[in-house]
Amino acid sequence: MSKQDKLDNYNPSGVGLDNGHIFGLPFEFEDAEIIILPVPWELTTSFGGGTSQGPQAILNASPQLDLYHLDYPDAWKQGIYMLDISKEILQLNNRWQAKANELILLQEKGKTVQDLKAELQQINEVCDEMRKWVFEQCTTLMNRGKKVVLLGGDHSTPLGYIQALAQKHESFGILQIDAHADLRVAYEGFAYSHASVMYNALASEAVSALVQVGIRDICQEEVDYIKSDSRVRSYFDGRIKQRLYEGITLKEQWQSVISDLPEKVYVSFDIDGLDPKLCPNTGTPVPGGLEFQEATELLRMLKESGKQIIGCDLNEVGNNDWDANVGARMLYQLCCII
Repeated sequence: MSKQDKLDNYNPSGVGLDNGHIFGLPFEFEDAEIIILPVPWELTTSFGGGTSQGPQAILNASPQLDLYHLDYPDAWKQGIYMLDISKEILQLNNRWQAKANELILLQEKGKTVQDLKAELQQINEVCDEMRKWVFEQCTTLMNRGKKVVLLGGDHSTPLGYIQALAQKHESFGILQIDAHADLRVAYEGFAYSHASVMYNALASEAVSALVQVGIRDICQEEVDYIKSDSRVRSYFDGRIKQRLYEGITLKEQWQSVISDLPEKVYVSFDIDGLDPKLCPNTGTPVPGGLEFQEATELLRMLKESGKQIIGCDLNEVGNNDWDANVGARMLYQLCCII
C-alpha cells in the first residue's frame, strides 16, 4: 500500500490502534519522513532508575494521544515511525549497570576517581560503544533523507547524534530544556555521564551556542564554565519566575531565548525540565520547572521564528504510565516542530 493510500484509509479521529507503531500510526520506515531512534540506556544514572525503559513505556502509551494539533493539524501526515528498540544496546546497558552503580556507591562512601580508575575506564569504554552506535545510526538515517528524533534513555544518549550533526552542518546551536546544566567534567569519573553531555557537546566547534532553559540544580564548576564560555547562555528557572513576578511576560522571555540561538537549532529536551508533577519518575527530579504549555509555547515560538530545527531529542522519561503519557505528548510536539 502506498503512503497516499495509507493517508486515505487512516482515520486520525478513530480509536488509537494497537499496531505496535508509535502513536498507532499506519506508517512503515519507507513512508516516514520522521524516524524516532530509541536508545534504552541509563548506565551513569546517579539517582533514580528506569529511564532505559522510557522508550518502551512511551511506545505503549502513545496510541492514547489524539493527533490533532492546534498549530500543526496535519503534522502526522509527514509520517512518523519508531525503530525497534535495540536489544543489543539494552542488553549492554543491563550487563554493566550494576557495576556502574557499585562505582557510584563506592565514591559516595569516600573512594576517589583515582582509586577506581581502571574500573571506571571499563564503563567509559562501554558508554563509548553506545555513543558510536548512536552516531552511526543517526548518520545512516540522515544520509537516507530522514529527520531524526532521538528518544532516550538518560541524557547521555544524544551525544553521538549531536556529533553526527556536526559532520553535516558547519554551525548550529542547541536549545536545552533541562533542570540541570549537564556541564560537569566526567561526573563521578564517567566521561560520558548524563551530567556531562553538554560539556562533551561543546567540544565540537560546530556547536556555536548553547541556550539552556529551566536550569535549577547546578554546581559551582558549572557556573564557572558558563561564565568562561561565551557560547553558553543559561535561563535559570528561578530567574524566569522572578521576571514573571516583575511583570516581564513569558513571551518576552522566550523571544530573548530564541534571539540567542543561531539560524540552525538542535533541541535537547530533558523531561526533568518540566515541573516534576508531570514527570515524578524521571531519574533526577527537581522542584520547580516549566509547565507543559510553557515548554510547548517555547517550541512553537522557535518554529514560528523561521529558524531551521535540524534535530531533536527527548530524554529521562520514567518507566511509569503517567510519565509515559506526558512523554508521548512531548515527543509528538517535537515531531510537529521538526
